[in-house]
Amino acid sequence: MSLYKRLHEAQAPAAGVSRRDPILDELRQKIHTHLIDELGPTLYDKRLSEDDMKKRVNDALHAALQKEKAPLSAADKAQLIQDVSDDILGYGPIDQLLKDEDCTEVMVNGPDIVFVERHGKIEKTGSSFVDDNHLRRIIDKIVGQVGRRIDESTPMVDARLPDGSRVNAVIHPLAIGGPFLTIRKFSADPFQVEDLINFGSLNHQSAQFLEACVKGRLNIVVSGGTGSGKTTLLNVLSSFIPGDERIVTVEDAKELQLHQEHVLPLEARPPNIEGKGQVTIRDLVRNCLRMRPDRIVVGEVRAGEALDMLQAMNTGHDGSITTVHSNSPRDTLARIETMTLMAGFDLPIRAIREQMASAVDVIVHLSRLRDGSRRVTHVTEVQGMEGDVITLQDVFLFDFGMGVDEAGRFKGHLKPTGIRPKFAEKMADYGIKLKADMFQGSGMARTSRAR
Repeated sequence: MSLYKRLHEAQAPAAGVSRRDPILDELRQKIHTHLIDELGPTLYDKRLSEDDMKKRVNDALHAALQKEKAPLSAADKAQLIQDVSDDILGYGPIDQLLKDEDCTEVMVNGPDIVFVERHGKIEKTGSSFVDDNHLRRIIDKIVGQVGRRIDESTPMVDARLPDGSRVNAVIHPLAIGGPFLTIRKFSADPFQVEDLINFGSLNHQSAQFLEACVKGRLNIVVSGGTGSGKTTLLNVLSSFIPGDERIVTVEDAKELQLHQEHVLPLEARPPNIEGKGQVTIRDLVRNCLRMRPDRIVVGEVRAGEALDMLQAMNTGHDGSITTVHSNSPRDTLARIETMTLMAGFDLPIRAIREQMASAVDVIVHLSRLRDGSRRVTHVTEVQGMEGDVITLQDVFLFDFGMGVDEAGRFKGHLKPTGIRPKFAEKMADYGIKLKADMFQGSGMARTSRAR
């Protein structure tokens, strides 16, 4: 192979990696800086509508381009205008991805590599940032909007976009080859129960049952792995809460989108630059008990707040809902038990299990299947204690036995096990009667014990 050919191949971009034009990048950076200096405080003037802001930026952008002597084709000029506009008004190269309704997750693995998730599958995009500094500016813009910060002293941050989309960023020195940015998009129009039924996550029987459980003030734990749809289902379950009840939500970063009028959202706060002022989920759960809530909705239980949540469920705050990361309903109880011990109290295991058996009524477990779909696979009743173990009874189970179709998509759906839950009497006290045909199914009954 000739030296020329080897040099040519070494300089060629790798397959699937789009090479940026350095001249365009330099011009883009120059115009971007010029517009920031020229518009200044106007960019943060909340009295201006979004359309007025776009008009001012576009006018200033076209004026700045006319002063430049660089020869640009019509396509390059249009791309430059779009890029600078996205940087100033939006989130740079990923702005168009965030506007794509089919895109559910945006994953930036450094300035040159951007992946997205569409229909449950991950795919690489042609988007890229100019350099690390360009990506850092976008990250700083996102976290600054919600009063968070990221620097070498705190190189990890959880934040959110204005629409509630979840954001996680990691920078140097923790991110090797980074910065890394992960955004889990939330729909501007939150999913309703009909949407989950259409997606196949639920069916009509299980949806009616869960609605009855919420209105019957049962304590519900939504469990599942990362990205399995726990927060989406939590939103749907929360929508069943009657509008005349006082709801207090507790989250690490605000994600829930409740449409009831009487909702009080609480959000945890990280420590300041001096390491002080932190307010944890546990602090908020304890405080919300003094706010006269009819319902407590905790975005996710991760540590010692599990004890406070169990206490709330057992002290008259029926109808509470939360989520837990776990692999199955049985593992959910094991995780709650472990997290309760993380509260720092030397509690006997039996006492913790009695609290759980008394507090938790229903576990709804979601799984992200290999075809990319997110399905509810278990709706399980927590029946109580038998000796030192907690007894679980599946009310609905996903039927994996139906196999997959030619496209590799699971044919199965949730089926009732045919067993009527014991808490039906408790629900009847609230005027919620469960119809017998709701539990007529295939006889998939299965009882399990959770140690």
